Amino acid sequence: MTPVAHTKSAPSGVLVPDIDAVTVMGKAEAENFPVAMRLLPSAKREQLLSIYGFARFVDDVGDLSTGDRLRELDWVEAELDRAIAGKATHPIFVSLGETVAKIGVSREPFVALIEANRQDQRVHRYKSFEELLAYCRLSANPVGRLVLAVFGRHDDASIIRSDQICTGLQLVEHFQDVAEDYHAGRIYLPEEDLERFGVTKDDLNATEASPTFRRLMAFEVDRARRLLLDGSPLVRMLTGTAKCAIACFVGGGLAQLEAIERANYDVLSAPISATTASVLWRAGAVLCGSIGRPA
Repeated sequence: MTPVAHTKSAPSGVLVPDIDAVTVMGKAEAENFPVAMRLLPSAKREQLLSIYGFARFVDDVGDLSTGDRLRELDWVEAELDRAIAGKATHPIFVSLGETVAKIGVSREPFVALIEANRQDQRVHRYKSFEELLAYCRLSANPVGRLVLAVFGRHDDASIIRSDQICTGLQLVEHFQDVAEDYHAGRIYLPEEDLERFGVTKDDLNATEASPTFRRLMAFEVDRARRLLLDGSPLVRMLTGTAKCAIACFVGGGLAQLEAIERANYDVLSAPISATTASVLWRAGAVLCGSIGRPA
């Protein structure tokens, strides 16, 4: 992956990530706005975009910066606090501060996203699935909770389902990016699973999936699908475009898992991507409540 970020020193000596805000926001919108999201009222859409822009910015600092990433993440947290106080100067954080004031959320979900990227600098492998789930509670679940807040949902039942969906989507991302993550020095497949299926580092570095790797991926794909399906009742708890938007997220995750299955679980030889038609088909099934449940 080609670095697109570097740092500059503020007068105080604090390292400020030099990342183009327009580029970040463009990526955030492209990655996170299905058709249903674009049908939302403009105020809601802007609030969601500010949240996804922040998350994308933090990820770019943690993944792409060529500078001192931990010090840059410290700046991010300090600028977050300035945003909450209405004193931010970076355009992404100015927008975020306005959203925080409107939807009334605490700083904790945002700090969790920063901490996930700090963890990425220190932790490159996970021994167990439980450790990986703990990482997802930092890296993915806070985004879902913030989305719920934009839609005015703060109840425990919605949060539980949202967490399941977000963890499932994070796992889908990890499983489709095994090769990319490996070459970046990170392995998100639990070590206990690698040992169970007899998958070695050489298997992860191969240009084509081995039989043992394919069996491992079939196991992991099933795990991610179960989480998405367990969380899918959230769609029935929502109304209007919010309902459609979450259905698109769930449908997108399920469609991506099916694409991996159709490729016989070979995520190493070439990128795998679900078609728009398959995503819409799965989203429609989620909306209709006709999606299959795990056995």
